Amino acid sequence: MASYGQFCPVAMAAEIISERWSLLVIRELIAGSSRFGEIQNGVPTMSTSLLARRLKELENAGVIERHSDGGKRNITYSLTQSGEELIPVVEMLGVWGQRWVASDVKDDELDPSLLMWDMRRGLNIDQMPEERTVVQFEFDDVDKLGMKRWWLVKDRGDVDLCLTDPGFEVDVEVRSNIRPMVDVWMGRIGLPFAMGSGAIEVDGTPRMVREFPGWLKLNLFAEHAVPGATG
Repeated sequence: MASYGQFCPVAMAAEIISERWSLLVIRELIAGSSRFGEIQNGVPTMSTSLLARRLKELENAGVIERHSDGGKRNITYSLTQSGEELIPVVEMLGVWGQRWVASDVKDDELDPSLLMWDMRRGLNIDQMPEERTVVQFEFDDVDKLGMKRWWLVKDRGDVDLCLTDPGFEVDVEVRSNIRPMVDVWMGRIGLPFAMGSGAIEVDGTPRMVREFPGWLKLNLFAEHAVPGATG
């Protein structure tokens, strides 16, 4: 890590957490990810080698700890006390970004894999039907191979995110461009408004369509968004 060469605590802390991707790795651990693959799902454009390096650096700095029950498949990561004390720092940084920066998202930053991974862990499953429920998302303006269609499968309290058809009957189909769905997820527009305007189309039984908005908890920082077309 590069050093600022200062004894100031802000400078010394920044040497650890301001390395590119480090805060996002910490964000993923705060959000509940613990395995390498889960963390990578939250930082999909980060290379595996760089992620491994950042995890090692954060471990050496005492921010995270590594656990192993034997074998690479059983390795997990968690925050130490030092890392847990960063939680309010990351939360406040997210609130600041939501209020002052997030409205300037460029088209090439609208990553469907990040959106869907965040939605997968942000489903309000208590509001969903008890039986297995499948929601298919299709983004009309996403042309990247394998990123156009996604499936969220809720079954017995667990939610799986699928990039290929899981083979179950689809209960709700959601179709839109990527930006309206991101705007809804980030709290800039309301889902009922987006559905009413046609920006997001939701198909299914009348009951499923009516209940669908209650299935999404929205992003952690959505409540701090500056509203767009409507709240």
